[in-house]
Amino acid sequence: MTILVIGGAGYIGSHVTREFLELGHQCTVYDNLSSGLRENLFPEAHFIHGDIHDYPALVHTMKSRKFDALIHLAASKAAGESMVNPEKYSRNNIVGTVNILNAACEAGINNIVFSSSAAVYGEPKYLPIDEKHPTQPENYYGFTKLEIERLLFWYEKLKNIHYACLRFFNAAGYDVKGVIKGLEQNPANLIPVTMETACGIRKEVYIFGNDYDTPDGTGIRDYVHVSDLAAGHIMALDYILKNEKSLTVNLGSETGCSVAGVIETARRVTCAQIPTKITSRRRGDPAKLYASSALAYELLGWQTHHSDMETLIRTSWEVYK
Repeated sequence: MTILVIGGAGYIGSHVTREFLELGHQCTVYDNLSSGLRENLFPEAHFIHGDIHDYPALVHTMKSRKFDALIHLAASKAAGESMVNPEKYSRNNIVGTVNILNAACEAGINNIVFSSSAAVYGEPKYLPIDEKHPTQPENYYGFTKLEIERLLFWYEKLKNIHYACLRFFNAAGYDVKGVIKGLEQNPANLIPVTMETACGIRKEVYIFGNDYDTPDGTGIRDYVHVSDLAAGHIMALDYILKNEKSLTVNLGSETGCSVAGVIETARRVTCAQIPTKITSRRRGDPAKLYASSALAYELLGWQTHHSDMETLIRTSWEVYK
C-alpha cells in the first residue's frame, strides 16, 4: 500500500511510519517539523516539509500519488497547555483537521486512521473505561480530539470516508529494535520528563498532587508502549480496508500505574536519584484513568506486548542515556 503519514516525523508518527515500512508499504511523511525531527525520518520514506494550514500544499501532496490511506497524527497534545492556550489547540487540532479532511475529499482518499485520545472520556464513571463510557472531556485537548471524531463521523456519512479512531492515553517508550532515537522536544508527559531529570537536563520532576484517592496518593494513568500503538495503527487500517466500515477503539494497558510508581521504576532502571517536587493538582486531572482494550482485541486482535513499566522505562533510557 501507499500511505501518507501526516505528522510522521513526530514521536508516535515516526514509529508508525517505521512499522509500515517494515511491512513493505510505501510511505510519504508530511510534517512541518514544529515538533517532529529530521532524525526521525527514514531514507525509504518520501518526505515533504509542509504544514496542514497550507491548504494548497496539502491538496497538492495528496494528489501527487495515489494514496491508499492517510494516518492523521498532526496535533498539539499537552492537556495542561490546552487549558491556558485554547486558541493554539483550536487552530492546530480542529482547523487543521478540517483542512486534512477537505484535502482528502479533493484527492479521493477515503481511508483515514486518526490518533485520538482517551482524554475524550473525562472523569471516569467506572474503570477500566470502555468505548461505551460517556464522553465528557475535562480539558480542552480532549475536547478537540472529540470534535475531530465528530467531524470524521459526519464526513463518513456525507463523503463516504472510512476511519479508525484510536483512543489512548500516554504513549511511552521507544522503538524496541533501537532504530528510532529522536528525542521529543519540550516533552510534557511524565516518562520523558523523568528521563530528562535522570539525565540532568531537568532539576526535578513535578508531581501534580499527592492527595488523590489512590494507594500512594499520586494519580494513576494508562501507559502504552509506542511500538504497541504503531502496530494498532496497522491493524486498524487493515480492518477498515477489509470491512469498508469505520471503528473507534481504545488502545490501553487495562491496569495503569501511579506517578510515584513510574518514578520508582525509573530510579531502579536508570540508577539515578531523580529528585521530585510535590505541587498542586492541575485543572482537569482525574485521580485514575485507564482504559479497557477488550474491543480492540475482539475486532483487531490487538494486545500489548511491550507496555509493562519496566520495558517502557528501559527502552526510553536506552535512548536518553
